[in-house]
Amino acid sequence: MVANKDDADGVDAAKGAAKAKAEAKKAAGDVARAKAKKAKDESASGLKIAAVGETRASPSKTPRLAVHYKTKVIPAMMKEHQFANAMQVPRLRKVTVNCAVKEAVGNPKVLDSALDEVMTITGQKPVLTRAKKAIAAFKVRQGNAVGVMVTLRRARMYEFLDRLMNVALPRVRDFRGVSAKSFDGRGNYSLGIREQIIFPEINYDKVDKVRGMTITIETTATTNEHARTLLAELGMPFRK
Repeated sequence: MVANKDDADGVDAAKGAAKAKAEAKKAAGDVARAKAKKAKDESASGLKIAAVGETRASPSKTPRLAVHYKTKVIPAMMKEHQFANAMQVPRLRKVTVNCAVKEAVGNPKVLDSALDEVMTITGQKPVLTRAKKAIAAFKVRQGNAVGVMVTLRRARMYEFLDRLMNVALPRVRDFRGVSAKSFDGRGNYSLGIREQIIFPEINYDKVDKVRGMTITIETTATTNEHARTLLAELGMPFRK
C-alpha cells in the first residue's frame, strides 16, 4: 500500500510539472504572438506606438526643434529679456491635444475613429475623457466618454510642434497666422484647429467626419510676453 501511494504521488507530481510547463509555454507563445502582431501593425501603418512608460519617439536622434531651442532660442531670449543665465529662459513643459466628440453621447463607437486619428497625428495612444457631471439638457450622464486626449512630453512634444508649425498650419485655408492673444497669463497658449485633415498623416479618403481639436502648449514662462517670445522664436506663425 505504501509503495502504491508513493507511486501515485510521483505520478501526480509529474502531471503537475507537465501542466506547469505547458502553461508556461502557452504564456510565452501568447507574448510572442502579441509582439509579432504589434510589430506588424506598426509596419503596416507606419506608426510607432509608445510602450508603457515610453515617451521618447527618437531615442537615437534629438528632435530638430529641440536642437534649435538650445542653439538659437536660448541665446536670443537671454539677449532680448536680459536673463542672467540660461536656466532662467522659459522652456516647453508639455503639449496637450484634446478632441471633443459631441456625437459620442448617443453613439460611443464614433470615438474609435477619433482615437485612431489623434493617435496617427501625435504618435501616442490617447485616453478617453469622461464627463465629470451629468447635464440633462445635453443628455450627458456622469462618466460618459465624450472625447479623447493625449499629453506629449520631451521628444514627442518637440516633433509634434515641429510638424504643427511648419507643415500643418500652413495647410489651413486662407491662413494668415495664429492669434497672439490666446495666452492665459501663466505661460500657457491654446490653439483651436477646425479640421484634422490639415495634418498630412491623415488619409482624407478614410475620414468619416471633419473634426476639430484644441492644442494647449504649456511652458515655464511666468508672463505672456516671455511665452510669446519663446513660441515666436520656435517658429509659431503669429498673426501680425
